Amino acid sequence: MKTGTQRADIKAGIKVSIVLKQDQRSGKLTEGIVRDILTNSPSHPHGIKVRLDNGLVGRVKSID
Repeated sequence: MKTGTQRADIKAGIKVSIVLKQDQRSGKLTEGIVRDILTNSPSHPHGIKVRLDNGLVGRVKSID
């Protein structure tokens, strides 16, 4: 299982676990399928920001 800090590891259509903005303190993870990649840089220390197919936006913590 990979962490979500490298943009190259993330593609639309893959299943990931993200942490939503309101869940950053608790660390609660939300699973879903990537629709859009919102981070433009090749890597991000806190995780690449994505939009899931259900419309939720968060940072990728793990790639399933």
